[in-house]
Amino acid sequence: MVARKTVRPDEVYLAGHFPGRPIMPGVLIVEAMAQTGAVAVLTQEENKGRLALFAGIDDVALQADRGAGDELVFECKIESVRGSVGKGKARLT
Repeated sequence: MVARKTVRPDEVYLAGHFPGRPIMPGVLIVEAMAQTGAVAVLTQEENKGRLALFAGIDDVALQADRGAGDELVFECKIESVRGSVGKGKARLT
């Protein structure tokens, strides 16, 4: 699954994070990665109409600040799905 997000200059969180150097909070970047994975799982026929929940994260490192005008490209590969639990790897480019 590939998802794209362009950080707009009017995003509400940029006003306070951080004054003078507005960047997208890392927690929102991680959430976007999780949502990309959820969409990947929910597009599988056996998961149609189900609810995807974010249950955990391992080995995250954010390499660069992302701010207004930046396009974030999220890529997520689902590695396994067992019952209602899926596991994948995501990256931001």
